[in-house]
Amino acid sequence: MALTSSARSVAKLGAAALLMTALAGCQTARDAYDGAASWFTSGADSRLARPGETPESIFGRAEALMNAQNYRAAAPLFDEVERLHPYSPYAKRAMIMSAFASFEAAEYDKAILAADRFVDFYPSDAETAYARYLIAQSYYERIVDVGRDQSVTEEAQTALEEVILRHPGTPYAREAQVQLDLVRDHLAGKEMEIGRFYLARGDYLAAINRFRNVVENHQGSTHVPEALHRLVESYLRLGVVSEARSAAAVLGHNYPGSEWYQASYAMLQGQGLSPEMGSGSWLRRIYRQVIEGEIL
Repeated sequence: MALTSSARSVAKLGAAALLMTALAGCQTARDAYDGAASWFTSGADSRLARPGETPESIFGRAEALMNAQNYRAAAPLFDEVERLHPYSPYAKRAMIMSAFASFEAAEYDKAILAADRFVDFYPSDAETAYARYLIAQSYYERIVDVGRDQSVTEEAQTALEEVILRHPGTPYAREAQVQLDLVRDHLAGKEMEIGRFYLARGDYLAAINRFRNVVENHQGSTHVPEALHRLVESYLRLGVVSEARSAAAVLGHNYPGSEWYQASYAMLQGQGLSPEMGSGSWLRRIYRQVIEGEIL
């Protein structure tokens, strides 16, 4: 799933802010950055620190690589700062910049490891929100279509929820909420695909479990109207008329103009039935609304 342009902007702005904070007032790092270009063209290995090189110089070269969009080379240089100079003022910033560089290089497992390490070392730091956001984006970027395994989608959902829960009111939380809605819809789509497969095969109980999961756990999803219709269809085929009528009642109340309600209504009418909420339906516990004058 491609990262949205606003999410990419948030990630880049966060990284830029980190760099500016780290380099503020550090002329030695600025000097290292200014002199980096000539060193790069000399044929030296830009991935490694030179013997006796200061943390400011290593960080400066890593920053230059970042600005040149050579993220794959920048990440290990940021790692060198932390490894060789763990107590320098640059070590903490280098840790999270390594995560961002790895993310930009599409090395998402490395990005997660670096960001996780930052959260472990600095759980109360102001930049921990950004670290958690990078973790979430590293999962989000690898979401695949609904026809494939969705374990990484579930990881993305958990990571996005963590950002929203722990860092409310931040730009990261706002962007994470947008993405979380998309992720949940994606997971609901996967459940629908599996449910349709079971329905076509005549395994109605298995199909109901999938459609019910969409209705119960993905109520904001675009797939809910179809899930309710498929419940009507599945229950009718099993002969569980009361639940079929209940699903149609909920569908008609919440999506009265949808094609799915029209199909469900026609399906019930074909058997001389009409939508009506049953007193013992599991749907009653979910939808506390007025249907045909009855308080659920």
